[in-house]
Amino acid sequence: MKTALVIGGAGQIGRPSVRALAQDGWAVTVASRRGARDAAWPDEVRSVRLDRDDDAALAELVGGGVDLVVDLVAFTRPHGQQLAALADRIGSAVVISSAAVYEDDRGRSFDTQEEPDGKPRFPVPVPETNRTVAAGDSTYATRKIQLEQDLLALGEKLPTTLLRGGAVYGPHCRTPRELYFVKRNLDGRRTRVLAYGGESRFHPASASNMAELVRLAAARPGSRVLNGADPGCPTVAEIGVMIDTLMGVETETVLVDGPPPAPTVGDTPWSLPYPVIFDMAAAERELGYRPVTTYAEALPETVEWLAERLRQQDWVDGFPTMVANYTTGLFDYAAEDAWLASRA
Repeated sequence: MKTALVIGGAGQIGRPSVRALAQDGWAVTVASRRGARDAAWPDEVRSVRLDRDDDAALAELVGGGVDLVVDLVAFTRPHGQQLAALADRIGSAVVISSAAVYEDDRGRSFDTQEEPDGKPRFPVPVPETNRTVAAGDSTYATRKIQLEQDLLALGEKLPTTLLRGGAVYGPHCRTPRELYFVKRNLDGRRTRVLAYGGESRFHPASASNMAELVRLAAARPGSRVLNGADPGCPTVAEIGVMIDTLMGVETETVLVDGPPPAPTVGDTPWSLPYPVIFDMAAAERELGYRPVTTYAEALPETVEWLAERLRQQDWVDGFPTMVANYTTGLFDYAAEDAWLASRA
């Protein structure tokens, strides 16, 4: 039986990926910080604790060799070096990268968003051949592209598929963008403000679709970079309506042409002046990829999970990474009310 080690398998992409690999006939070992299991995994799936930064522990886990390593928590150059050091004991690898590595033809990227005229304007859709940020150790994006380049340089020594995920969503997400609408609805907010006319589009990627890419890449090893995204890309206004419908509420939406009219007002985790949509043709061509779900089909599970989490604890405690990325200004209702009142 083919053997697979999934590093970081207890996260949002890992859980469906482990399930998909097991159903595809792989003998799967899941390594995570707490050694957690998912109820949907077959009993045969082995779960162990692992400190991702412990080189010796990872080498011991790989042991005499595995046919596949799926690395969902590789963020830095040392993580790539870990895999390179074990290349003679690994058949192939699938590693999660990020669409944050792209930059436009003027060098604008997600790293330059806060600079004057720093919002990126990508081609629609963005192919894998698009320009990327320079490799380095200064930001999440530069570290990811450095990781990509190092692993691709291994070539046949360790065939690695790197998946550049879009706005990944699903249960167990640490930075769930859908939280923006779910929490507002639970808090009783029935008016919302959306910048850029509510037309912002940041291509979502279901964790289940990402898992399908993992499954297909595992079966067809190669050194390549592929985008990961859903078959469609709704606007932020459309996402808000979908979530309202699922939660049985009605909300008045105030659309603002252009950027947020005041700090934190109308600014969502999707809010960008230009669309960010990814080309999936390469995955279809190289892996025979077909999405297993759409945003509308996958959204109910995400909304249900978020609502339950918010009923159990405050969002600041339940989603600390979300707080770190977006600050508590994400739900600055006082600022929103003040701006709405100023329009009266």
